[in-house]
Amino acid sequence: MKSKKNILKFIIKCITIPSAAMGIIYLLNIPYQKIDDEKYMDLWNLRMLGNQIPEDEIDFANIGSSHGAYNFDYTALEALNNTCFNFGNASQTYTYDLALLKEYGVYLDDECVLFIPVSYFSFNNETVNETEAQALSIKYYHCLSPRNIPDYDLYTDIVTTRLPILSAGEDILKLCPNLNLTLTAQAAEGDDNGINVEEFADRARQRYERHFVGKEEYFLPERIEELYAIIEYCQNDNIIPVLITTPFSQYYNELVSDEFLQEFYATVHKISSDTGVSYYDYSHDERFQYTLEYFSDSDHLSDAGKQYFMGVLQDEVTEVQEALR
Repeated sequence: MKSKKNILKFIIKCITIPSAAMGIIYLLNIPYQKIDDEKYMDLWNLRMLGNQIPEDEIDFANIGSSHGAYNFDYTALEALNNTCFNFGNASQTYTYDLALLKEYGVYLDDECVLFIPVSYFSFNNETVNETEAQALSIKYYHCLSPRNIPDYDLYTDIVTTRLPILSAGEDILKLCPNLNLTLTAQAAEGDDNGINVEEFADRARQRYERHFVGKEEYFLPERIEELYAIIEYCQNDNIIPVLITTPFSQYYNELVSDEFLQEFYATVHKISSDTGVSYYDYSHDERFQYTLEYFSDSDHLSDAGKQYFMGVLQDEVTEVQEALR
């Protein structure tokens, strides 16, 4: 009889303890969900796109990495009653560009002009280690449906979007804001106005090293194929793709070898020729590369630079001019 009671107590413990643990996790997850959402505020416009813009409405848009996210200012085009949207995000590869188009392409109007940035690292990965790559992947669980998430994993989905408390790490301390703790965060890139030339040049070298040093292959076949796939998606959906390399400063350009540039341009021009898509190259444009006030760092435009750049695109890109007629 005593043995049966012990077995019953053991069974009750086996049920009660995990249930209590899950209950605590669930209760902690409720307030932590807001903290987790704040980490992905850069995706807020994307997540709310359907509430802001009707389907078949966007006239001008871009995809791309930080060169897309930070180099396009559509204020002037919006003033002409155009609907515009920036799908760019830091370190975003063509893999995720294509996934975003599959998810949100329904919001692009027929003959929408879509700028596709082609940067020196576009055919490689801008992320420099596995931790960065994993963080980049997790981000898209917050704005893509499972069918469009590359290499979708159910466990990752659960611990990042359903129960993010399980992957909180040190962020869990934010549930106790009264604790006297100092949490540090990596400074965002692109905040320096580049007035100090020596510092600007040093940051250019850091950016160059991030994009070039330690890369075994600069032109991955799968990245090239993904760009072809993006163009094919656009052409099948009556979207007008435009390949573009945004302006870089002289301090970034001078570090890039002629050998690399030769292969880079051969690759881009072949894609342009194969698909019939226009390519516009502003990487060495003298109107930009020698004017540091147009840059927030070596390869990202400042507010003034973005506004000037969009004016240049309106004046010089045939696809934009035709869309505005």
